[in-house]
Amino acid sequence: MLDTETTGLNAEAGHRIIEVGCVELDDRAYTGRTLHRYINPQREIEAGAQDVHGITSEQLADAPLFAEVADELREFIADSELIIHNAPFDVGFLDAEYKRLDAAHGSVGEWATVLDTLLLARDTYPGQANSLDALCRRLNVDNSGREYHGALLDAQLLAEVYLSMTGGQVALGLEARSKAGAALDVSRSSTRRGPLPAVAVSPEERTAHQARLAMIREKAGRCLWDKIADS
Repeated sequence: MLDTETTGLNAEAGHRIIEVGCVELDDRAYTGRTLHRYINPQREIEAGAQDVHGITSEQLADAPLFAEVADELREFIADSELIIHNAPFDVGFLDAEYKRLDAAHGSVGEWATVLDTLLLARDTYPGQANSLDALCRRLNVDNSGREYHGALLDAQLLAEVYLSMTGGQVALGLEARSKAGAALDVSRSSTRRGPLPAVAVSPEERTAHQARLAMIREKAGRCLWDKIADS
């Protein structure tokens, strides 16, 4: 998972990276490896950008230049799949920084693959808000500490969002069925006024349900159903 904060919105206009954060997963499990660096951009930060991330030029005065962290960052992300929310933004800034050092570095896409979770979210939730904050709310990912955007914090939140989006908890294809086998429309019954109808559950259905929950826990690392069951 990778995220950056910048001095402004347009890398082609000379805006620079001021913070980069990475969180490593292996086979959908946290490895404990992270990379987090603040960077002196050698230019002023636009007021609009500062309102988003809260980082000032004074705070970065003694931070290293990008040239001083470039090799470490490339080594961390090379030969991996980079999962980024709105990937063209971050990759564009990274490519501009490496090109500024030496065009021989090539582009990020030459030494890593990239998955854009914004595109994934738009496919999964068409017509809905799909910002990182919106996804956190939708998927019950706690982002209460996100007063400002921050590269490492956002990479950590993105990891939780990605695992939830791809772990089978969004569209399980489960159907509640009556004894006669008629499918109940869960989406409609959940908004129906009055008490929900009681549906008898057989031992076989309970076993199948627990097996499905176990699969979710294994793939996603957690299961939202457990929170409901404990409440």
